[in-house]
Amino acid sequence: MYSVSLKKVIKEFDLKILTEEVDIDGKLVETPEINRPALQLAGFFEYFDSERLQIIGIVEYTYLSKMTPESRGETLKKIFSHKIPAVVMCRGLDAFPEMITYATESKVPILQTDTTTSDFMGEIIRWLNVQLAQRVTMHGVLVDVYGEGILIIGESGIGKSEVALELVKRGHRLVADDAVEIKRVSHETLVGSCPELIRDFIEVRGVGVINVKQMFGVQSVKEAQGIDLIIKFENWEKGKQYDRLGLEAEYMEVLGNQVVCQTIPVRPGRNLAMICESAAINRRQKKMGYNAAQDLSERIMSNAGNVD
Repeated sequence: MYSVSLKKVIKEFDLKILTEEVDIDGKLVETPEINRPALQLAGFFEYFDSERLQIIGIVEYTYLSKMTPESRGETLKKIFSHKIPAVVMCRGLDAFPEMITYATESKVPILQTDTTTSDFMGEIIRWLNVQLAQRVTMHGVLVDVYGEGILIIGESGIGKSEVALELVKRGHRLVADDAVEIKRVSHETLVGSCPELIRDFIEVRGVGVINVKQMFGVQSVKEAQGIDLIIKFENWEKGKQYDRLGLEAEYMEVLGNQVVCQTIPVRPGRNLAMICESAAINRRQKKMGYNAAQDLSERIMSNAGNVD
């Protein structure tokens, strides 16, 4: 399981701390889901997701305001008796005195945002899904080519970094070289980034380490990119049959997601950067509904029918 510190959540969403007495050091958020304690305010605590951030909106606030101070205090005491990471008051709503009391006793932070409840919920769920996503680090290079995330993999020394450098020179953007941290943010989406320690750097054998951002400018790098295509470099083997039409896509499984994978044989004289650009454009065309291989196949079949 992964976690994100509550301090980072507070900084990211510019939240105001209403319980200054509660120490937030070491407090973690470990799930991307959030909870609006509607049934809990009515006294139903079965299946209460207390490990989630608890969100108080105008509905919950109005319900609490119509309760007597005694009933409100009893209900809030039960809620804060559970292990809650934090409570967030949306729309700039102030916490009830009883809420401050029991939150301080239970050492549960109460936070406040001026954002509407729906907007805050949508943004924090999206952000937490990325921060807490399942992840793996792969050896390779990730480049943004015409908006398509191309993950280049292959044996060490086969030329991945050199191709990435050529692509950057052609106007594309480097995301990561050598180590690519991949997060599974949904069952369809993988997002790749670079460890902060080596971000913006490329190692080119014979030259050394190059800072791409300093050499080509800020437009040449990118912090994160969705992975749309994997290109696998391998040494050319004489006699081996390689796919020449691309009618059937091959896939590689990464964190349970299937990603289109194309194997590119490497031999002297091949312009690998141009091949990667062509693969990116071809992948985008397929996503938009056009498949060149199928188009050619249909033309051949149509022409054969005319000959008959």
